[in-house]
Amino acid sequence: MLKVEHIGVAVTSLTDSIILFEKLLNTPCYKTEKVDTEKVQTAFFKQGETKIELLEPTAEDSVIKKFIDKKGEGIHHIAFEVKDIFSEMQRLQNEGFVLLNEQPKHGADNKLVCFLHPKNTNGVLIELCQEKV
Repeated sequence: MLKVEHIGVAVTSLTDSIILFEKLLNTPCYKTEKVDTEKVQTAFFKQGETKIELLEPTAEDSVIKKFIDKKGEGIHHIAFEVKDIFSEMQRLQNEGFVLLNEQPKHGADNKLVCFLHPKNTNGVLIELCQEKV
């Protein structure tokens, strides 16, 4: 793994949360993007080499909506940038980690992504991400 690529934060309102994070981080939101496959609208902030991704559910059956209903707003996942997502997925599977998707999915911010089940990572949802080429 190369670095922490971003921290995902589940929110109920991007409108309100963008204002809050712009004040908190003293930087503007540089990008919003809808990810239909995940049923979320995202907003991104950059702090140094790390990004903060806000995730607002766009449907009642969104994973983010279920997360907020169960745990409330807050940190949803930590994403690590990897050089080769396919080999990293294989390595982690060989180490006994459970992958939530068998193949990388298309995620926000021009990334291929894969999630690790939190039961293997001390309750923290881990995302692997690689820039699409």
